[in-house]
Amino acid sequence: MSLVSAKKHLGQHFLTDKNIASKIVDSLKYQGRYTTVLEVGPGMGVLSDFLLQKEGLNTHLIDIDTESYHFLKKKYPQLGDRLINDDFLEMDFDKVSTEPFGIIGNFPYNISSQILFKVLDNRDRVVEVVGMFQKEVAERCAVKPGSKEYGILSVFLQAYYQVEYLFTVKAGVFNPPPKVLSAVIRLTRNETKALDCDEKLFWQVVKAGFNQRRKTLRNAVSSLINKEKMTDEPMLDLRAERLSVADFVVLTNKISAAR
Repeated sequence: MSLVSAKKHLGQHFLTDKNIASKIVDSLKYQGRYTTVLEVGPGMGVLSDFLLQKEGLNTHLIDIDTESYHFLKKKYPQLGDRLINDDFLEMDFDKVSTEPFGIIGNFPYNISSQILFKVLDNRDRVVEVVGMFQKEVAERCAVKPGSKEYGILSVFLQAYYQVEYLFTVKAGVFNPPPKVLSAVIRLTRNETKALDCDEKLFWQVVKAGFNQRRKTLRNAVSSLINKEKMTDEPMLDLRAERLSVADFVVLTNKISAAR
């Protein structure tokens, strides 16, 4: 079979190191938790080769690239309709499973944040994610409060997932090599079914706080608060990067009560 050409507009950088591919797949902790996994952007199947060797794991592949799809269709004829030619960001997860499932992939860096927000939108279905991201994005997902890297994505992910930075990956193991370092992280769904606050307001407070992150929260979220009733709230004198998920929940409840 002829090889698939990497397409810049799709952000494709094919992993070529089989040892790293095996390490990524072995990072899935699916036993007893779920039986179906969806690989996003399999390319030529370097991760898929190892996924399909896993006993008790029902593997689906999705790739928006028609060339990759036809390559994989010849390589894995046994997959049938478990090989999907579609846009992950637009797909209906019922095509994969009506039960909880995992996601894995060497994710295109140009849509990595969109992929993570898709996961968040389906957090009650997606119980684990193991994926390759640009190192900067991976660090942002896992970083704790107080860092300049800590932001909207950090708070939203850590509200519903345990985020682990697993290992760094050098550019030379990709074809073509990216201009940045990469990293693999694991998201594991936590026990939080719903936040102990108005979740819609929580998202508004977090977004407003970080959209003007150089300002104190009193100024950044001024449009959301009753200023007269919250003049003495000490959390409002901090910047958003100082607050943990739990702090944002507390602040959201205080804002809600003061309305």
